[in-house]
Amino acid sequence: MAADRRFKIFAAADGFGQPLKDAVVAHLRTHPAVAEVLDLGVDKYYAAAASVASNVAETSDSDAEHALEARGVVVCGTGAGVAIFANKYPGVYATHCASAADAVNTRSINACNVLALSGIATPPDVAAAIADAWLATPFRAPCPASGDAPWPEDIQSFLDSAPAEMAAIPEGSVPVPVPESCAICCLRKGMEFEPVGIMPGGEMRIVRESPTSAYVRFKAGSVEPAHHHTFGHDLVVIKGKKKVWNLTKKDSYDLVDGDFLFTPAGDVHRVKYFEDTEFFIRWDGHWDIFLDEDLDTAHNAIDAELGAATGK
Repeated sequence: MAADRRFKIFAAADGFGQPLKDAVVAHLRTHPAVAEVLDLGVDKYYAAAASVASNVAETSDSDAEHALEARGVVVCGTGAGVAIFANKYPGVYATHCASAADAVNTRSINACNVLALSGIATPPDVAAAIADAWLATPFRAPCPASGDAPWPEDIQSFLDSAPAEMAAIPEGSVPVPVPESCAICCLRKGMEFEPVGIMPGGEMRIVRESPTSAYVRFKAGSVEPAHHHTFGHDLVVIKGKKKVWNLTKKDSYDLVDGDFLFTPAGDVHRVKYFEDTEFFIRWDGHWDIFLDEDLDTAHNAIDAELGAATGK
């Protein structure tokens, strides 16, 4: 027993977990290592988990006056839902335990400070044994996962550094690489682009012919003069910022990362790029283009409209 530690325990459950929560609270209130149990009641499983986890996260690990360590017990039908939601809180390490061995392992390896239990699958006597093992086991102690022997030196070293590294993760101190998984972004890797001669600043790579699909990019400040196509097209902005004026419909669209726009066949439209912009475009048929004005006319029209909008 961790006789030199006294625990302050917060407990809550949903309707499926209430009977087991009540039994565990009653058991913990008689436990010699527990100084206080705060029963936070019954709520939806995520609200119950939040009430416990927020209290554990906000309570100091060691109160100098009372030497209390904050712990939590959360119970729902499966024990999984409350564990998932409790783990949203920094400094909370919640684990669903179905046996005393689970509790010993997760205390030794994960420094679990919120115990999640299944109100449907776990009998009260088993839950009491789980809670006892959870309170009795210090972090890095021998456990079933270590063969009930002290951890080897390399594992001990890992466990020694784990708490600080785990605490740093929510602050971004331990960056987690995120792979570029967007199919369209992966598609463009290694592509060779060809300049769009009639539109300075633009490059295009056709990836499929008739119906035509293409990956297109324009430099900031570029302009597409008013033009139209035989076929309508769908467009998705991958990154950047652009404005499209549909002159046929007398409407305009401000587009940024992730935005979609469909332009019907024959609609005359001009475009201004405010940032380096990349987008994926698919025509309903083959690609063609018919200019309805020259580049100077487009620049003058855009400058006049943007100037009027800003009062300049």
